[in-house]
Amino acid sequence: MKNSKIKSIKAREILDSRSKPTVEVRLETEKGIFKASVPSGASTGRKEAVEIKAEKAVDNIRMIISPKIKGKDPTKQREIDEFMIKLDGTKNKSKLGANAILGVSLAVCRAGAAAQGIPLYLYINQFCENGSCNIGLPRPCFNIINGGAHADNDLEIQEFMIIPQKDSFRENFQRGKEVYKNLKAILKKEFGEKGIIIGDEGGFSPPIKKDADAFEFLRAASDNFKNIKLGLDCAATQLYREGKYKLDEKKISREEFLDFYLDLAKKYPIIFFEDPFSEEDWEGWKIIKSKTETKVLIIGDDLTVTNKELVIRAISEKSIDGIIVKPNQIGTVTEAIETIKVARKAGLKIIVSHRSGETLDDFIADLAVGIGADFIKSGAPAPKERIAKYNRLLKIEEELGE
Repeated sequence: MKNSKIKSIKAREILDSRSKPTVEVRLETEKGIFKASVPSGASTGRKEAVEIKAEKAVDNIRMIISPKIKGKDPTKQREIDEFMIKLDGTKNKSKLGANAILGVSLAVCRAGAAAQGIPLYLYINQFCENGSCNIGLPRPCFNIINGGAHADNDLEIQEFMIIPQKDSFRENFQRGKEVYKNLKAILKKEFGEKGIIIGDEGGFSPPIKKDADAFEFLRAASDNFKNIKLGLDCAATQLYREGKYKLDEKKISREEFLDFYLDLAKKYPIIFFEDPFSEEDWEGWKIIKSKTETKVLIIGDDLTVTNKELVIRAISEKSIDGIIVKPNQIGTVTEAIETIKVARKAGLKIIVSHRSGETLDDFIADLAVGIGADFIKSGAPAPKERIAKYNRLLKIEEELGE
């Protein structure tokens, strides 16, 4: 079979779901045109790869990356990603921009799958050597009440996610839509139009004063959590100042914050706490993991930022049960996969995730299936940028006959 070659790479600015500029890449081979666009986070970890201004990222693709990548074989994902990392020359991709590098990396991956004539999820699965990843549909986590950096309300917890417990992805998607619809009616009755204001990720951002009250609205919308469990993104780094945490307008200690979480775990069917403590508070992570062993999963996001070295540290310090995977946190497909392989070897759970500023790109759906992620976060089952991922997963489910 004749090797595929990259004929051209073009880039332009588009707007994400928050109407902010981001990067779209258009890569051409003899197999066709392959597009990719890059999301952006609102609540970001301090050690994430650096996102530069979209205008500059586009210029870097056009003038620096494209001339060097043109003519390369898109099936050589690792080679191309490593070349771009070297071309950037910084530890955090601050020269060319993680958004520039990732846009090209995603487009190359799609072109590579087309060159081999296989679906993207099957192609991604090949990157997991020795059967370290099994293809499978993830369980969706729907963020239906938004707080923290994703909303303009008083909720400290950033994401209140429902996680349906049905047998298939399609059934879970349907159950998620039902609860979302019920919640909308309940919040509108309680708060009027203010109750159904939409947050960054498509969930509602009602004027609820206390985090504890949000759980009762979820209870009512789900018929007392019928076929529903919960996941919380606490985004605690956003609440951490000088050794204290903010909760209900009060500054509390790590120990008091821990008691808050343990009390929630007793009252509600919570599967995981994501970022329960600050990325700087490693001791807090170790303590909560020891206190919730086998009961609630402790998931690293700001703590680990899809970075292999940080995941290795978190494993060695017994701080986490799983990780969030966001390709734009690290900047290339290859590095994201390497991080996933480390996590899988350690028996960690994998949650593939979108960002608050999303596009219609559905790459993370194929990524989640290709590496057999346990869960996927793609927001509420409503906005088009979120639905794009869910629709892709529904199509893959049909292809796999599950």
